[in-house]
Amino acid sequence: MCDIEEATNQLLDVNLHENQRSVRVTESDLRSESELLVTIGATVPTGFEQTAADEVREKLGSPCKISRDRGKIYFVISLESLAQVHCLRSVDNLFVVVQEFQDYQFKKTKEEVLKDFEDLAGKLPWSNPLKVWKINDSFKKKKAKHKKINQKSSKGKINNGQEVKIDQRNDKKDFTSHALDSHILDYYENPAIREEVSTLVGDDLASCKDETDESSKEETEPQVLKFRVTCNRAGDKHCFTSNEAARDFGGAVQDYFKWKADMTNFDVEVLLNIHDNEVIVGIALTEESLHRRNITHFGPTTLRSTLAYGMLSKPSWGLPIDAVQWDICNLPLRTGSVDIIVTDLPFGKRIGSKKRNWNLYPACLREMSRVCTPTTGRAVLLTQDTKCFTKALSGMRHVWRKVDTVWVNIGGLRAAVYVLLRTPEAFVHPSEQDGERGTLW
Repeated sequence: MCDIEEATNQLLDVNLHENQRSVRVTESDLRSESELLVTIGATVPTGFEQTAADEVREKLGSPCKISRDRGKIYFVISLESLAQVHCLRSVDNLFVVVQEFQDYQFKKTKEEVLKDFEDLAGKLPWSNPLKVWKINDSFKKKKAKHKKINQKSSKGKINNGQEVKIDQRNDKKDFTSHALDSHILDYYENPAIREEVSTLVGDDLASCKDETDESSKEETEPQVLKFRVTCNRAGDKHCFTSNEAARDFGGAVQDYFKWKADMTNFDVEVLLNIHDNEVIVGIALTEESLHRRNITHFGPTTLRSTLAYGMLSKPSWGLPIDAVQWDICNLPLRTGSVDIIVTDLPFGKRIGSKKRNWNLYPACLREMSRVCTPTTGRAVLLTQDTKCFTKALSGMRHVWRKVDTVWVNIGGLRAAVYVLLRTPEAFVHPSEQDGERGTLW
């Protein structure tokens, strides 16, 4: 049995008969349970599961399992590392695993299967996952609160037509006065990421009391939580639909916790993931995909940041990133001066057309071969127009050699990431080639 399976089994070995309906977490609970082991699931860009698993092992030091259901990974962490999980660059959505069934035995009829789902709701070890959800919720509230304070502070005040600068030292002192484990910051050299970790961690594992007056009122007068169940099902041997499973399982969850069902304005999202005979119940920790966190502008063909991270990880070289606007067919760079090119080519749908790609792709590969260093230069290229790219690459094999292809899902489109290696052959401009041919003839 591998380490992650052993840790997961220990985590899920919980007394199912204890009272698990309360999700309130006190200050003493948070202190005593910061070392609690929990299983986290993450959705990642399809095709980059191994890249995400490598990042988890590198930054969290945790073993990671790639799911049979493509686009998902699972890993075990201590509760004190929860904030670090939100700083992973390769993951889209996060959830805490309530329980996993590797070989779930479905009954023969739909009625029997749905009845089993109803019975399952009251047998699951909800207690620890709900504590994780509660702490995660406090992270989000603290982060939103600090952002609001910083925005107000940065604007300054106007008094008698003059700008009055606000002394932010006290704010920064409050921001950083909480002790952070040095090993957390060692993982992140980027100042922006370090600030995010500081914001998330703060003293949340030590106290949940420093909230607004409204949240303090909620502590004394707890409100009924609103929830929804989302079922993701894959496989062709199920006698039930995703909606039927979510409906019946959700009804049982509602009866068990006495929560209020709300499909849009919910506090808790319970996940029922079914892939063939694998069933995983979880609680969502993210409201929207994390790939949106670093994007300041969304255009018609904006590349997901998590997918970009996966593509940048292919060359496995840490390089600084800047932004300029150049013509890919006429780059203002010296011949043989570039080590790596990473880009997504126009698919020919929202930008350009597949007809134009027949001329664009060969021109791109030709100019890339000029600026890339022979023998060591590399290119990582994403495209959905694989037919056109394959044809263009076939005419450039003297300067480019394909070393890998990763198939990914881009908004429902099957696309490919091609990893190319520059051959030792020197670049020769097409006009020079034509001149040579003229001499020979």
